[in-house]
Amino acid sequence: MPSFDIVCELDQVNLRHVVDNTQREVTNRFDFKGISATAELKEKTVTLTTESDFQVQQMEGVFRAQCARLHLNLTGVDFPEEPEHSGKFYSLKVEFKEGIDQDCAKKITKFLKESKLKIQSSIQGDKVRVTGKSRDDLQETIALLKQQEFDRPLQFNNFRD
Repeated sequence: MPSFDIVCELDQVNLRHVVDNTQREVTNRFDFKGISATAELKEKTVTLTTESDFQVQQMEGVFRAQCARLHLNLTGVDFPEEPEHSGKFYSLKVEFKEGIDQDCAKKITKFLKESKLKIQSSIQGDKVRVTGKSRDDLQETIALLKQQEFDRPLQFNNFRD
């Protein structure tokens, strides 16, 4: 029986490019001349640090623009409302999430059951496995899921016949 997995994975290479491009653009901008401003990536957290609250907001805008330019989906990202203030610097910690949590997995399986397609879906840890009788049913399922909005960006992998 054909099957595929629904996952939420972070493209580390693209994220590294976004952070590097953000840092490069901020160092070249006129309104950031003479100011200490950094964009750092550690694991799945991007930290935007600068000397004022307004400049952190400007860096966030640059970061979002770079994400859009490199097609990095921001639906599963936690942007804090207020930057942290410590000493002389303001910092904004942007958390990227990987994997499908239980609530999102339940929404996906419920949506698939309501779609009346001839498929079965099961939650397996941080991914959802979908099986069906024909490849066409699975392709139709993927098309339906791409149209629907969930709180995480979804990818489809491990497609087997």
